[in-house]
Amino acid sequence: MPKATVKLIVTGDDFGYCPRRNQGIVECFLAGAVSNVSLLVNGSAVSDAVQLAKRYSIPMGLHANLSEGSPVCPSLKETSSLLNDKGFFHGKMGIRTALAEGLLNMSEVKQELTAQVELFRELAGHLPHHMDGHQHVHVLPEIRHIFAQVLKDYGITYTRIPIEPDLPRCDWIDPPLMAFYQGVEKDSLNTVAVFRKHSIRWPDIYIGLSTMGKNMSVTNIRGAIDNATTSYLAKVGDSSTLPSSSVSPDQETRTVTIELMTHPGYPSIPPVGGCGEGPDDFSQSWERQHELETLKNTELQNHYKTQNIELCAFKDLGL
Repeated sequence: MPKATVKLIVTGDDFGYCPRRNQGIVECFLAGAVSNVSLLVNGSAVSDAVQLAKRYSIPMGLHANLSEGSPVCPSLKETSSLLNDKGFFHGKMGIRTALAEGLLNMSEVKQELTAQVELFRELAGHLPHHMDGHQHVHVLPEIRHIFAQVLKDYGITYTRIPIEPDLPRCDWIDPPLMAFYQGVEKDSLNTVAVFRKHSIRWPDIYIGLSTMGKNMSVTNIRGAIDNATTSYLAKVGDSSTLPSSSVSPDQETRTVTIELMTHPGYPSIPPVGGCGEGPDDFSQSWERQHELETLKNTELQNHYKTQNIELCAFKDLGL
């Protein structure tokens, strides 16, 4: 089995959601616990987030949002297939239902994704270093094709494919949540060929479903990284199983890239926060601060050092 040098991207999602989420993510970045962030351009605290990113040189990608809050494209704000009867996006499960029922107009999906990339560029002064989907909307049927085309049009090289190697063995995850995760993984598996066709890349390994919220612990993160790396290296000879970023399997030492998706922060306090309709239960939960404290834990930081795990950002991976 080849030896590995591990580059770990710890992404703080939902940057811009509320000032308390921003505060927690920046605190993690300055502590060396988060190395990359994903920005919600329709978040209520997006301006604050961008200012903080510029002040502290925080690498940012775009957390494309089609499921929560309000669109940023002016022509879609009042009448659109993307909106429910209250004038907001359909929600995490609602967008999946609307899509399954054939109610979404894909041209409007492209309009909104394009508008979000343009707004990101206007705010940040550069294109996103990567682009993923809030609540994993980017791997949904039909949407995945539009998402891939937008990335190709803008030359955005990297995305996220949420397929977690050890997920089937994570018996601590509540059954309803596990059912949702399994749906995300099924959609992701069906997305791989689409993204490859458009020359889009992603890290070799994704972790984050099994370590979200109350399920995050130093032990779970360490185990997920170590087990996934070992499993990946064992498969290195079968090129059909590997992501697009993989290189020749005959190297004695190879670089393995991992993205750890996280949601640290301090809990939102209504009515402040959200993407146009106030903060949701997820953002108000104590689990946000639990993730913050776990990621900053010195035991986890020491594990990275002793195992020669290098924290980096998508922009450090090159083209």
